[in-house]
Amino acid sequence: MIFELSKDEFHKCKSIINENGSVEVKAVVSGVNPGRIFVDHPNFPSTGLIWLGNNDGFYFIGDENNDAFNHELNSYIDSVIIKEAKKVELAWFEGIGNHPQWNKTIERIFKHRKLGSWNQRVYTINIEDFREKIDPEIEKEYTVFMINKSLFENDSIKNNDYLYSKILETWPSLDAFFSKGVGMCIIHQQEIVSVCISSFVFENIHCIDIETINNHQGKKLAQKVAYRYVKECFERGIIPYWDVMETNKPSITVAEHIGFTKDFQYVGYEFTL
Repeated sequence: MIFELSKDEFHKCKSIINENGSVEVKAVVSGVNPGRIFVDHPNFPSTGLIWLGNNDGFYFIGDENNDAFNHELNSYIDSVIIKEAKKVELAWFEGIGNHPQWNKTIERIFKHRKLGSWNQRVYTINIEDFREKIDPEIEKEYTVFMINKSLFENDSIKNNDYLYSKILETWPSLDAFFSKGVGMCIIHQQEIVSVCISSFVFENIHCIDIETINNHQGKKLAQKVAYRYVKECFERGIIPYWDVMETNKPSITVAEHIGFTKDFQYVGYEFTL
């Protein structure tokens, strides 16, 4: 059988996750960021599936050769996952192995589905490389602000609801974000137009989530807000971690421009639900 763990049971999966794998997995298992975990045994799991709380993927953890779990997985997805996915209007199953050995298993388990794939890159940065970079110049009508409680209390900002929903994609509450996360934004005429925040956090490693509103793209705002975010991270002893699709050339360009270099890459798989 496949069992869903309650949040206070997530710690049971610590011994089966890849220490060198994705930060997102560690963040959910440690209880920092929201998610759901499905395992082969409620007390002594050896294999599991983590559904990220922002609906941005499913991670396979533990023993990839667990025949009992793997054999039941398709029927569990069809009977349980699909129903839950419809509630949040999720149309795609995006699956990722917590270690490379999962790749062949995923391909075999889902061979009867129309399985697609993509490549993902993880970029990291060290402080020496960052110190050589110059704070990007942007137009004077744009101003960088730290994301904190005072910003949300500023009634003159037109779209705080945008920032609120952005943070809650990966955090259980604003207070949780203010306690453990880091965020910078750029404001133009009382409107938040670019943000760079910690999405998933494990210990002192912070995944980056960055976005610029369409009408303000092409003005180096992403470079600016990312630079200020990384600067703030290093001042706090935090390690920034940039996880990006290989085809997302604009995001890769921003990362490399401020000193990030590729650390490793992995494969993701997808099929319609």
